[in-house]
Amino acid sequence: MSIWWSLHLRREAASVPLARRLLLGTMETAGVDPDVSYELSVALTEACANAVEHGGGGSRDPGGAPSEAYRVTAYLDGETCRIEVADSGPGFPGSAAPAVPSEEAEHGRGLRLIEELADHVQFGNRSGRGGAVVSFDKILKWRDSPSLLMA
Repeated sequence: MSIWWSLHLRREAASVPLARRLLLGTMETAGVDPDVSYELSVALTEACANAVEHGGGGSRDPGGAPSEAYRVTAYLDGETCRIEVADSGPGFPGSAAPAVPSEEAEHGRGLRLIEELADHVQFGNRSGRGGAVVSFDKILKWRDSPSLLMA
C-alpha cells in the first residue's frame, strides 16, 4: 500500500494536533500497529511544535510578508513511513545538523525524542529558500486486520 499527503499549516499551536490526528487516522485506516502509530505521532508532534515555535521570521511569502506557515508531508510506502516537516524560519544554525542536546538540557529535547522514536532522522536547512527541514523514517508493523473505510 502506498499513501501520501501534504499539509500547508499556519504556525499556530492548533495546527499541531490537526497534523497528529490526520497521521493517526491514516495509520489506523492503513492497518499500522497502534504502538508504531503512537511513536510516529509523538515524533510528528515534536517536529510540528518546533516549526510553530522556531519556524518564522526567515523567508517571505510572494507578497513580501514573513511566512507564517509550515509544511508536513507523510509517505506510507510499503513497509516504511517517512515524515517531513519544513518551515520558513532561520533554519538550524550553521550548515551542519543541530547538535542534539543531552537528556538534562532545558531546550532541544524534542529533537532527541524524535531520534529515539524514529529509525532514521535527518535535520537540515532548506537550500535557497531558508528554513529548517526535519525528516524521519520508521519501519512499519501491521495489525492483524486493517480497518476498512465504510462507504
